[in-house]
Amino acid sequence: MPAAASLAAALLLLAAALPANAEAHGLVGRTDLPIPQWLFAWVAAIVLIVSFAALSLLWPQPRLERAQPRRRFAVPLPLRALVSALAVGVFAVVVYAGFAGTEVATANIAPTAIYVVVWVGVPIVSVVLGDVWRVLSPWRSVARGIAWVAAAAGRPLRAPFAYPRRLGRWPAALGILAFAWLELVYVDRDVPSTLAALTLAYALIQLAGMGLFGIETWRTRGDAFGVLFDLFGRIAPVELKDGVVSTRPLLAGLPRFDAALPGTVGLLAVMIGTTTFDGASNGEVWRTFADPLGDLFRDLGFGPTVAAELTGTVGLVATVVLVGAFYWLGIAGMQTVGGDHSTPELARRFVHTLVPIAFGYLLAHYFSLLAFQGQALAYLVSDPLGDGSDLFGTANATVDYTLLSTSAIWYVQVAALVVGHVAGLMLAHDRALAIYRDAREAVRSQYWMLVVMVGFTCLGLWLLSAVGT
Repeated sequence: MPAAASLAAALLLLAAALPANAEAHGLVGRTDLPIPQWLFAWVAAIVLIVSFAALSLLWPQPRLERAQPRRRFAVPLPLRALVSALAVGVFAVVVYAGFAGTEVATANIAPTAIYVVVWVGVPIVSVVLGDVWRVLSPWRSVARGIAWVAAAAGRPLRAPFAYPRRLGRWPAALGILAFAWLELVYVDRDVPSTLAALTLAYALIQLAGMGLFGIETWRTRGDAFGVLFDLFGRIAPVELKDGVVSTRPLLAGLPRFDAALPGTVGLLAVMIGTTTFDGASNGEVWRTFADPLGDLFRDLGFGPTVAAELTGTVGLVATVVLVGAFYWLGIAGMQTVGGDHSTPELARRFVHTLVPIAFGYLLAHYFSLLAFQGQALAYLVSDPLGDGSDLFGTANATVDYTLLSTSAIWYVQVAALVVGHVAGLMLAHDRALAIYRDAREAVRSQYWMLVVMVGFTCLGLWLLSAVGT
C-alpha cells in the first residue's frame, strides 16, 4: 500500500495547489469556514486510507455480493394505482404551468419541480426508500395504464421489436448528458415554456420507446431518469419491486445490478463529469480554456450566445471524457495485479462502485439548492402559474435563507463526498473478494481503486471549497 498512499498524497497536494475560485451552482459563500479547507482534504484522505486498511483486515469474505432481500409486505394494487395517478396529475400540472403560467422562473412551478424536486429530491428519497421512481414515473404509469386497458379488452400489447443489445444503456447516458446540457449550457434553461415543451417531448419519446421495446426493458435501459434513479435506489436498504417491499443490507442492491450492458460506464462518467463541470465552469482554470475557445467560435461567425453555448458544450463533453478516462486508468492499473481479467471486464464489474460517488457529488453539489429553493414549493403549490392564485393558503410563504449557515451546508457537502467514496471502497473491496483467487490478491487490486477514490474526493472537495470571484 505505500505506493498507493504516496500517489494519494500527491493527488491531495495537487488539489490543495489548485486555485480556489470556482463556484458550483447552488453553493454560496464559504469564506467563513471555521476549519481550514486544506484540513478537510487531508482528513478526507485519511478517512479513505484508514477505511481501506480496515476493510483489508476486517472484511475477509464477500458480504454484499451474497446478500439477498427479505420480503416484508406487499403494497395493495389500488394504493399503487392511486400514487401513480397522482404522479401523472402532478406531471400534467407542471407541463400546463410551464405553457400557461408566467415566464418568470421563480414564480412558475415548472423549473423548481424539474430542477429541484425531480433532479435532486427524487434521488435523495430513492437512497432512503428504494427506487420510488418506478411508481412515480408519469410516462411509465401512462404506459402501464394503456397496457392494462388493452389487456382488459382482450388485446394484450406486445413489444414489436427486441431491444438491440449493442445500444445497452447508451440512450440513458445520452439522455442524462442532454439534461445536463440543458441545465448548464443552454441559455434558456429556466424558461418555463421551454422546459414544458422539452418535458412533454421527453415523455412522448419514453412512451414510444416503451411501446416499441417493452415497458420494463426501456425503463431499465433507455429512460435516462428511470435508469439513474434505479441505480440510486439500489443504495437503499429497501427494495421496491412488483408491489413488494423487501429489506436488504445497505448498498446490497448494487452488486446485483447488471453492468454488462454497453453504456453503463458511460452513464456514470456522464453523471460525475457533468456535476464536475458545473462546479468548475466559473473558475479561473476553466476560463483559461473557455475564453480563447469562445473567441475562436466568434471568429468563425457565431454570435455571442451560440459561441458561449458551443464553448460550454465542448467543456461539458471534455469533462465527462476526463472522468471516464480517470476511471479507466484506475481499472487498467488493477488489471496488472493478476488473474485472467481484461480491462473492459473489470471496468464493467466495478462500475457499480461509482454509484455512491455519483450520488455524493449530486448531494454535495445541490444540497443548498434543495435546502433553499425547495422551500419555494410552499408558495408555488398555491400559485403554480404565478398568476396570483392562493389555492392552499400558502402563496405568501417566503424562503428562509437563514435556515442553514454556510458552514453547516459545507459540512453536509463534505460528509456526502467522503461517505460516498467510502461506500465505493466497500463495494470495490467486496467485489474484488468475489472475483480474485485469494484475499491478498484482492487487496492488492484495490490499491488502484483507492487512488481513484482519493482522486475523485480531492476533485469534489476542490469544487466545494472554491470561492466564487
